[in-house]
Amino acid sequence: MDEIGIPSSFIKQDTKIQRITENELDELFNLTDSYEELFSRRAKLFQERDLKEETLLEEDYKRLILKHYTFLKRPIIVNNDKIFIGSSPKTVAAAKKSIHSN
Repeated sequence: MDEIGIPSSFIKQDTKIQRITENELDELFNLTDSYEELFSRRAKLFQERDLKEETLLEEDYKRLILKHYTFLKRPIIVNNDKIFIGSSPKTVAAAKKSIHSN
């Protein structure tokens, strides 16, 4: 997320290398109140497993995210008590504004 200009003081975690823990995921949930919001439907495994045909519950989203890193929507930026999920232009602009207005 070079266009955001994330300060070096931010903790960066590559979930491919360092998987998200259940505690970390629960902390993100506390900011969103939804595992579904943290879930990526663009994940290749989502298509391969034909999950779009299933009715997934919150605990299913959590289980899938913990099972494979690609189910976690990325990037996720947490700045104080604000969370920014995904790379849409609107989300990127909001994250940049939040980070650089402190």
